Order: sequence, then C-alpha cells, then structure tokens
Amino acid sequence: MNGMNEHSLTASPSIGARDVFGLYLHIPFCRTKCPYCDFNTYAGLERLIPGYLEALGRDLALWGQILGRPPTTSVFIGGGTPSLLNVAQMDALMRSISESFDLQFGAEITVEVNPDDVDKARLVGFRDAGINRISVGIQALDDPQLALLGRRHGLEGAVKALLTTRDAGFENVSADLMYGLPNQTVGMWEQTLCGLLELEPDHISAYCLTFEEGTPFEKMLMSGQIVEPDPDIAAEMYELLEQTLRGSGYYGYEISNWSRPGFESRHNLTYWYNLPYLGVGPGAHSHIAQHRFHSVLSPTEYILRVQSWNEPDPPNGGSPNQAFLERIPHVIEVEHISPSLALAETVIMTLRLREGIDRKGFQSRFNIDFNDVFCDVLPEMEELGLIEEFCSDDKMFTRLTSKGRLLGNQVFSRLLGHLA
Repeated sequence: MNGMNEHSLTASPSIGARDVFGLYLHIPFCRTKCPYCDFNTYAGLERLIPGYLEALGRDLALWGQILGRPPTTSVFIGGGTPSLLNVAQMDALMRSISESFDLQFGAEITVEVNPDDVDKARLVGFRDAGINRISVGIQALDDPQLALLGRRHGLEGAVKALLTTRDAGFENVSADLMYGLPNQTVGMWEQTLCGLLELEPDHISAYCLTFEEGTPFEKMLMSGQIVEPDPDIAAEMYELLEQTLRGSGYYGYEISNWSRPGFESRHNLTYWYNLPYLGVGPGAHSHIAQHRFHSVLSPTEYILRVQSWNEPDPPNGGSPNQAFLERIPHVIEVEHISPSLALAETVIMTLRLREGIDRKGFQSRFNIDFNDVFCDVLPEMEELGLIEEFCSDDKMFTRLTSKGRLLGNQVFSRLLGHLA
C-alpha cells in the first residue's frame, strides 16, 4: 500500500467516536415489492410479524447483554415497511430497545413509513412510543411515475402523508425521492421538486435510479420494455436538485442528502463517518469491534436461529471477537476489518460528505497524514477539478468539488486503485 506501513498503521476510533453508536432494526415485510428494489424484503409474509417481533426482541436483549447496554445515539427502523406494525407492536419494540440499549438523551429515533400506511392515530401512537423522526417514502409526485415504480400510493396519498405526519406532531420529517426515471424529463423533475418544497420537509434524500441485478426493472430493461435514462439528463437533474434545494435553504451535507440546518440524519452520519453500529434482523449488517457481519436473509430462518441462541457469556475483554461472532447462530459472513481496510472505507464514506475529510481527525484516527497516503494521486485530481482543500475553524479539510460529486464513483475508484 503506497505511503503506508501496515504494521505501523492504526485504526483508532475518531474523535468522539466512543460517544456514537447506531442501532438499525430491519422490518423485512412489504405488502408488495417494488420492481426496482433489491433490498432484503418479502411480500405476503405479514403472518410472520408477531413471531418475528418476538425474535427481534430476543436478539436485542442478547446483544444488549453482549455489548453491556451501550450508550446509543441513534435508532433507525427501516425495511421493508415498518409502518405495517400497529401501535402496540411499535410500542413493544421500543420498550425492547430501551431495555437493552442505553438510549441517550435526545437520541434520534427514525421509522420509515409508506404513504399508504399513514394515518394520524398510528403516527400519534408511534410518537408516543418514542419515535421522533419520520422518513416518508415519497419517491415521486407524479401518478404515472409512481405507477411505473410500483408504488401503492399516488400523488394525493404522498401529499396527504406528509401533511398528516406534521399534524401528528412530528417536528423532524424526511422525504425520499428518485430521479433519472424512464421517460422522466428535467421539467417533470423540476415540478416534483417544487411540489415537495411546498410541503416543507426538514430533510430530503434523493437517489438516481439504478437497475439492480435480478430485479424486475433490470429484466424490463433487458427485454426493451423500458429504456435506460440518459446519464447526461440524470446529471442535469442532479445539478437542478442541488441548485433548487440550496436556493430554498437546504444544505447538501452528503452527496444524496439535503437538510435544513440541524436536521441532518444523525444515524446515517454514523455510517458515513464509518463509526460503530449494530444491525438487527434478517440481512441487517453490523460494524462493531473491528468486525463486519450480517444476519441470515430469510425471516423464517432468522426466527428459528434466534430462538436457538443460548444466552451468551460476554466475550473476554467485553468486545466480541471473530470466533465469538461466528458462534452466534444467525450471524454469517464475519469479516475482520484491518486498519488498511478501515482507512480505505473511511476515505470513501467520508468524502461523500460535503465537508469531506478532516485532516487532523484522519491523522488521529489512522496515525498517518492524509497527504502522505495519497501524495501520488491528489495533484492530478486537484488539477482535474475533482477535489479541493479548504480551511474551516482552523481545520484543514479535503473534499469533493461540485464536479467531483457528479463523478464521485470515478474519484472513489481512483483512490481505491491507488491503495491497492
């Protein structure tokens, strides 16, 4: 690895990292599965929900014991469709979380909801259970586009969902959008943005459609039923997105995420800073104690394996090692994260953020200067206008330029190639 000695390289937690721990819970059930989705989700298995939630509670309790009820700064309940849970089920799930993990004062607790499942009584119940942030899967504000995406709601349902979320008392609301859709024009995208801004969400996530392997959308593309959007038009849509949201008071703090000041997703920042998190549920990924792993994919198999998990003895030293993790019945594909791998992943994840890489923090975390690692490639990338240095509050940062954000994958590939 250029510029580095693997034996001298360290991967200490970054400044304040010991104060950050995220918890993700996966609810893998959907009434219908969208044709573009490649997430680990299942339609038609709602009958499993009661038994699944019981297994999830057991999983949470045993992990809480293993990790010593860790202070937890964020919880994200995603899916799938977590809004399929009724109020009593969400309340019981939140009790399981708070009994097993030390939720810190002001912890961000998010649940994803589908617009079709939104009603005021359900949302008030979720809020009373402890949820304080709602992420609404809008995706589009155009009925033909929503039908193409296989969404159960229409434009009217999307608008009603966001208004009802506010009416239920939530003061932190996020909306998801997709662009670069088949037959979507820049003008249609502009109408979507203007329509969403009228509803005043606190946070907006916007992702360009990708045709994931094995999805119905990929099969439709291969058979000619739909045409792959022009990447130049998608880039124009992204630039319009940046310009429109910036002009409306939203800060693009990450390549695909914008928020009003103070409404950044703290849970997702845990991922982007490459800090520890635990994922619970089938297919959920974790990154703790310098290891990465995930659970079995099948909800039925997950339930059976969690039920067979005997109460664990805390590992020696209080931190799970690979042998310990591999003995957990539902945990698979345990990978040790070496210091060099941690460095590479931290660079790629942190460069997604608008502020980029805090050079002093990088030095403290990895015991090496960022410029020393990438001295052979940085001048070229600066000359191409892809990255830049800037100073803020007497700290030096390296970040992507506007052009670099559009060509982020090329930048990341070049940096990773340099580390190989």
